Amino acid sequence: MSTSATRCTWSSELPFLMTPRTKRAAKAASGNILRGRFAKGRLPEVEAFTASLPFDRRLFRHDIRGSIAHADMLAKVKLISRAEAARIGKGLRAIEREIEAGKFKFDVADEDIHIAIERRLIDLAGDAGRKLHTARSRNDQVALDFRLFLKDEIPAVIALIERLREALLDVASNHADSVMPGYTHMQRAQPVSLAHHILAYVDMLDRDRERFSQALARTDVMPLGAGALAGTTLQVDREAVARELGFARIVENSMDAVSDRDFAVDFLSAAALLGVHLSRMSEEIILWTTSEFGFATLPDEFSTGSSMMPQKKNPDLLELIRGKSGRVIGDLVAMLTILKGLPLTYNSDLQEDKERVFDALDTVKPALDVIAKLWPRIKFDVDAMRAAAGGFALATDLAEYLVERGMPFREAHEIIGALVRDTIAAGKSLEDLSLDDFRRHSPRFDPDVLEMLDPENSIKVRSVIGGPAP
Repeated sequence: MSTSATRCTWSSELPFLMTPRTKRAAKAASGNILRGRFAKGRLPEVEAFTASLPFDRRLFRHDIRGSIAHADMLAKVKLISRAEAARIGKGLRAIEREIEAGKFKFDVADEDIHIAIERRLIDLAGDAGRKLHTARSRNDQVALDFRLFLKDEIPAVIALIERLREALLDVASNHADSVMPGYTHMQRAQPVSLAHHILAYVDMLDRDRERFSQALARTDVMPLGAGALAGTTLQVDREAVARELGFARIVENSMDAVSDRDFAVDFLSAAALLGVHLSRMSEEIILWTTSEFGFATLPDEFSTGSSMMPQKKNPDLLELIRGKSGRVIGDLVAMLTILKGLPLTYNSDLQEDKERVFDALDTVKPALDVIAKLWPRIKFDVDAMRAAAGGFALATDLAEYLVERGMPFREAHEIIGALVRDTIAAGKSLEDLSLDDFRRHSPRFDPDVLEMLDPENSIKVRSVIGGPAP
């Protein structure tokens, strides 16, 4: 569900970003504010391959926000003047407006969004712009931007989870008495209510919400001030920046600050498990809406037709949610694989972290949105579900009936197993049996056993905490 605006390869972006300045980079190094140590510029192919600007420009608001806070702090500790901080802030806000309006000229030679913004700031603010990077490295800068980005996005994911949870609760509230079979091994097992089944997903979403909240807490730690890896000799005020940016605390070890991506793994782990839950949910709706199950019907506006078979009503949306869960799992595995062999501290391998997070985010957010809109529109066939919930699905109830009359469970299990076997051999269902049929297997059966052959009653008596009773 990613878009070209947020995900792109260097080859697809190259025609847009290969400006005349970039093309001259192979002949002269003076065009890039980072190339002072080099006599020659990089090849255009190298510029394009190593650039993260095609995707990390998505962080522009967070980069600007962090830079304004950094400039204010530099002025507070008198490393720059108040007037210079004001010019920096004015320039950065102008750049933000340019990017939002689509007027900012991106250049792949800038490598990333941080240099792109700094280059333009120098154009606008002159020497004041050249002072912004005092006591800061791109290493702690990108860690800051990334954390700020996730601090904004994780609450948005939690809100979408809550919307889906509320949609499920609304549907469940209408089906507390709607009987359906529960399954184990994809075989009919015992009667439950549709509400009880749906509430299982509510519990899963509660855990998802908790995991994202925990990921947010571990993201809410400010790395700025760590510099490249060893801090700075300049007396900065990290606590002031953290307060201005709304961080709960600061990263204590400068080497960990620039190399830590555990918070990204936390997010991806939560997203991957959420994707698994959405996939399982989608699979069950797909099953329920087949002719073989016949428990539900998909609304037209969430279905797709066939190019050849005019009768088809395909659950493409749900299949894609199911399929895209593998994509998010892949993002998590990729992130873990990137990290597993990295020595401290910063390595350019970490440039790959953002695309993994962006992709997972752009996958789970729309999936949560559309499936929350789908649930209230599903039409359930409660009669078909109720018909499937009877018969041998009540066998456990019969075994527990005998247990209540003093029989050991294993003996009761064996007796009811034999009863089921004989009933199947006779071509009957449990509802077809008489009291005499039951007593041929055990004298402990009384007339009230016939009342047990009712799925609604089976659910009502399961009133233990966590059970399906209405």
